Amino acid sequence: MNTEERLKIEERIVEMLKTVYDPEIPVDIYNLGLIYNIDLHDDGEVVIDMTLTAPNCPAADFIMEDVRQKVDSIEGVTSSVINIVFEPEWDKDMMSDEAKLDLGFL
Repeated sequence: MNTEERLKIEERIVEMLKTVYDPEIPVDIYNLGLIYNIDLHDDGEVVIDMTLTAPNCPAADFIMEDVRQKVDSIEGVTSSVINIVFEPEWDKDMMSDEAKLDLGFL
């Protein structure tokens, strides 16, 4: 995979992550700041470290499966591994300005 292909796939991954929502929050997980790391390997495997707004999030399985399905559907991605991490702990300062505005924090 060359640099141009890598950039296109990474951009597509971010676009896809912006279509995944926590059912209880009207902002996508990317703008909420729940995505901590996206690592695209040369063989097309994607490893994503993400968190949840709360450790006991009732929608955790739904969100993870939505991320996995959408990322796996991207041309050039051979597989995905979604890791849920809680370090650092998520807080509202991790949200984009757009998300803060949408949720009334600005």
